[in-house]
Amino acid sequence: MTAHHTLLHHRAGGPWAWALLAALAALPPLLQASGLEFYTVVATRVLIFAMAAASLNLILGFGGLVSFGHAAYVGLGGYTVGVLMDAGVASAWIAWPAAMAVSGLAAAAIGAVCLRTRGVYFIMITLAFAQMFYYLAVSLKAYGGDDGLALPARSTLPVNLADDASFYWVVLALFALVFGALRVLVNSPLGWLLQAAKDNETRVAATGGRVFAVQWSAFIVAGAIAGLAGALLANLNGMVSPHLMHWSQSGQLMVMVIIGGAGAPWGGPIGALVFLLLEEVLSGVTLHWQFALGAILLLVVLFAPRGLVGLVDRFAPVGRGGRRGRQAQEDRGGRHGGRMRPGREGREGGHG
Repeated sequence: MTAHHTLLHHRAGGPWAWALLAALAALPPLLQASGLEFYTVVATRVLIFAMAAASLNLILGFGGLVSFGHAAYVGLGGYTVGVLMDAGVASAWIAWPAAMAVSGLAAAAIGAVCLRTRGVYFIMITLAFAQMFYYLAVSLKAYGGDDGLALPARSTLPVNLADDASFYWVVLALFALVFGALRVLVNSPLGWLLQAAKDNETRVAATGGRVFAVQWSAFIVAGAIAGLAGALLANLNGMVSPHLMHWSQSGQLMVMVIIGGAGAPWGGPIGALVFLLLEEVLSGVTLHWQFALGAILLLVVLFAPRGLVGLVDRFAPVGRGGRRGRQAQEDRGGRHGGRMRPGREGREGGHG
């Protein structure tokens, strides 16, 4: 049996993906023709959070590592851009890779400690590190403290990023590159080991798999991508604040992954799209939109435990190696010691 016929291989492309990319690329002129230019900014925000949610899905959905501090890397990426711009460095060619490097290094240091723990300790330590960075940002009065740091302008590229449509296209291109890279990573030997370790760390280690190294590598990659998302978000908002690192922002990213489907390549982007659109719609209807959003999340957990992507897969046509067959196998695995289920032997519950 080849890897393409196992549960470790995840298809996320095809002609429809290219059609979707073309439709997204055509969105700004369509919105402008309709007099709805404002929604170009909304679409850009969705793409940025889709990138951040996809990075969390790498370690949460595919690795079973429940990190409650992922927003720290988003905030570090944003502050890197802000601090560099305050120092006169506005080039995106320098600031955005620097944001990824800073967040990746922070993830490496945090992961080296957190990945040696299990259970609720892993969750609480990731939360503790994120809150440490949050209070550090609050204490930096030279960079705005609790009020945040305003950016005088967006980063510079050969294209005019001050134009919302141009900035959207740059973000779309980066999202496509990041999503494609994550798909390759998940379907690589490292990705297969990551998923196998999620199911049963003990057996992977017994067969010679370097569980810690695999999980640590995924942790660093996820942190670096979140840092890029933070850099883009800082440019979109025109400022960066400690609130980006707050634990509630990590919870928001986790909700996006759960809504979309943890462990599905499109889970993070779809979850981000649904979450942010619901926030946009519900906040215009009631001040208590979080209550309605919570009710919707409850319905998703009860009736679509594998998220919206899993709900689509459940009703997909049956074919050779089709998605419904995979769904049935995953459901059997979930009921009998499968993914995301705490187990004494596998210890995947050690990461949540």
